[in-house]
Amino acid sequence: MKSILKRIRLIRRRSCLLDNKSKELASRELILRNISAPIDSYAEYACAKAEEKMRKAGLSIIGAPALFRYSIDARRKGDTVVRYACSVLVHTEHIPPPGVLASLDAVVKEESRYQPVPGDERMEHPPVVVGFGPCGMFAALALAEAGYRPVVFERGGDIQSRDRSVRAFYKTGVLDEQTNIQFGAGGAGTYSDGKLMTRKNDARCEYVLNVLNSFGAPDDILVNARPHIGTDNLKTVVKGIAARIEKLGGRIFYRTRVTGFGAEGSSEVTVLTDRGNFSSPAVLLAVGHSARDTYSALLEGGFDIVPKAFSVGVRIEHLREDINRALYGSFADRLPPAEYNLSFRKGERGVYSFCMCPGGHVVAAASEEGGVVTNGMSYCARDAVNSNSALAVSVFPEDLSSGPLAGVEFQRKLERLAFSAALEAGASPYSAPVSTVGDFMNPGRLSHPDRVQPSYMGGERFALCDLSRILPGFVTDMLRAGICEFGKKIRGFDSPSALLTGVETRTSAPLRIKREDSGTAPGFPHVYPCGEGAGYAGGITSAAIDGLNAAEKVINRYRPFSD
Repeated sequence: MKSILKRIRLIRRRSCLLDNKSKELASRELILRNISAPIDSYAEYACAKAEEKMRKAGLSIIGAPALFRYSIDARRKGDTVVRYACSVLVHTEHIPPPGVLASLDAVVKEESRYQPVPGDERMEHPPVVVGFGPCGMFAALALAEAGYRPVVFERGGDIQSRDRSVRAFYKTGVLDEQTNIQFGAGGAGTYSDGKLMTRKNDARCEYVLNVLNSFGAPDDILVNARPHIGTDNLKTVVKGIAARIEKLGGRIFYRTRVTGFGAEGSSEVTVLTDRGNFSSPAVLLAVGHSARDTYSALLEGGFDIVPKAFSVGVRIEHLREDINRALYGSFADRLPPAEYNLSFRKGERGVYSFCMCPGGHVVAAASEEGGVVTNGMSYCARDAVNSNSALAVSVFPEDLSSGPLAGVEFQRKLERLAFSAALEAGASPYSAPVSTVGDFMNPGRLSHPDRVQPSYMGGERFALCDLSRILPGFVTDMLRAGICEFGKKIRGFDSPSALLTGVETRTSAPLRIKREDSGTAPGFPHVYPCGEGAGYAGGITSAAIDGLNAAEKVINRYRPFSD
């Protein structure tokens, strides 16, 4: 398997490095899809099967086939049908006609290079990137690699100080509002499972994977259809990217909060921070979905901000081995920890699983005093006792009071209710309200967790609470309906011993900062809203791609910065 991963890595990177003849050859790559393979030696089997299909179609292959993507196919129950679904990359002398491609179930591989062309406008000062989550990180890296020497302002600390702040919070219950699981190097994604799956059909997804891999993410992300890095590896990746940006002349200012923008004339804008002001012709606004004070400052400063749909809910925990057995049967001990992706719709409203963390932990993700927020994370091995996922219910602007920040206030209200409910139950500050599924589905009792123990804050800070007194009725109703439906799809999902922990409120930004076709905000021709915080992405990969797109617009407009 290691040799196959090495070969696919080399194949994917070569189109950016070889001469024109080799690049022409690289454009003749096909991906043969939906090859079913046994779980033992699946890569070798799939490659051999692809070679056989090409031979039967009368097509020659240059070199050896390579595994392009794989996933576990456990859609049917039974010990003989759990298999891998594989895609294989092949090099051919010429692209066959559409009919042959269809018979092979093959597509032509798109190139994934990122090579924006510099523009003509001159920069008096370097570009600024606000925020160093996935969006800001990839934007800053792209700018640095192209010679623009970006300046990055990140309100939180670097990886080392984030670790110290998070450990202190868990130990003492004292929250650092600027450096925590939401804020700091790498953004909220650093303290997560590092899931990279996205529904975006963009060739740059592969570019993002290659970059992450080159900075220390596992080789498996290049071929796994549900790639993940793990919090332990993410920290190394983020440190590596930060070091690369600084080596190329960029500067990163941690614990520096942007408070607004001032007028600087027609060619630049003034970035106002709590450590002084900075002039720049291009500001990439990648603040993340939890920078609520920044949202308020932008609204007061005249930015066009509109509400959008988002979701809230709880975290559900099961024993990892129970989920594995339910999905894989007797194959459970031979396969990676099981993942699921569930959804149910009733009318216009939906409930769905989100950020599923096999063998992971529920984490304390508060960023404001007096509020409880949950999220999920896993280490690369995904070997913790529990598996958890958000169960989130859609919230629409019409559910709330009017105004662009109504969603923020709704989130904050739920977080504070969760905080106070746990205190009223006798728990310490920032303890999370929990309920067994049995009690949640049949209100009126509060049973202590038994078979499934809470993992939030090491399992030591929780309080038994009636979650229906915290969440609004339309959310609890949909959660109950969803749990019933999901129990029909995964045996034991609705087990009374499963555990719910509240509240999950930061699934996505509840608003959107408008931008024009140029990528800039209306009325602010030098500010580029981007990423999840601006309402244009939903996860590490999609945020990274949006950051690349924003960086490309800046590069296409300006020449590289020089003193």
